[in-house]
Amino acid sequence: MRLYLLPLTTSRTLLYAQRLNVATNSQQGLADKVGKKAAKLWAGWEARESGWQKKVVNYGNYALRRIPYEEWGLKSVPPISARRKDDELKGNEKIELVFPDKVIPTGKAEQVVRTLATERDALHKKKLIWCLIGMPISAPFALVPVIPNLPFFYLAYRAWSHWRALEGGKHLRFLVDNKLLALSPSKLLDDIYTPLIPKNMTQTPSEPALGQSKPLQGNTENAEDEAILLSQANGQRIAKVLDVPELAVEIERAIWQVNHAKQADQEEVTDDAAKQAAKQVNAEPPKDKRNPAAPSDNEKR
Repeated sequence: MRLYLLPLTTSRTLLYAQRLNVATNSQQGLADKVGKKAAKLWAGWEARESGWQKKVVNYGNYALRRIPYEEWGLKSVPPISARRKDDELKGNEKIELVFPDKVIPTGKAEQVVRTLATERDALHKKKLIWCLIGMPISAPFALVPVIPNLPFFYLAYRAWSHWRALEGGKHLRFLVDNKLLALSPSKLLDDIYTPLIPKNMTQTPSEPALGQSKPLQGNTENAEDEAILLSQANGQRIAKVLDVPELAVEIERAIWQVNHAKQADQEEVTDDAAKQAAKQVNAEPPKDKRNPAAPSDNEKR
């Protein structure tokens, strides 16, 4: 496995785990086999030109696009089994951490990994519980003929997704705690990021204090200080330079979410300014539109 840290903005970083040794069918776990079968079924529905399957795929892809990129990143990290843990402790499996040290200093790279591994734990646990509660409630929809029980399958998928994110975070914490990451600053990434770095950049992407924003809602508190580093073109270039084709989809989704978050921040700031202006106008005392008092007899003289 190889880990990548790719700064998206001055305060947000995408983490992605590349599997170097793909497991055979006999070595794959039940979750991987089910996921592979579901992906094959989804691809078959996606190939259809019309019908309810095509509509389900369109709505599903829209929903998948809105799943936070942090969750996708954690899901890319395989769950840590007893065998994998033993192999990593013995040094049989070397975990390389690739990052641009022009943006993320080498001394802070492990802290960024720890932050990304832990900052969403409570959120994933909470949503996992709600999905598990909702699954039995949605089960009666299976009685509807022809159309499958979509609410149940969606909740089941989201429950699995949150579980995988939790397991991925647990694996990352294990690697950091046991000093099993081999830091590997990338000159290729530095060459791409160097022209993109703002002159006044003082933040390290995904510091603990800056990692709590909601990807599609933004973080108004840091909106003015945050600068977007990557564009879609640069994201495609990174995937090509690193020779990791599957990374292109992850970067594209993450940049789309960051841009939407930035837009949400700007709209919120504009709305707040408009509300403040309206309050000031309403707070001003009304001007006296009556005619001035007539001059007295003494003033006339």
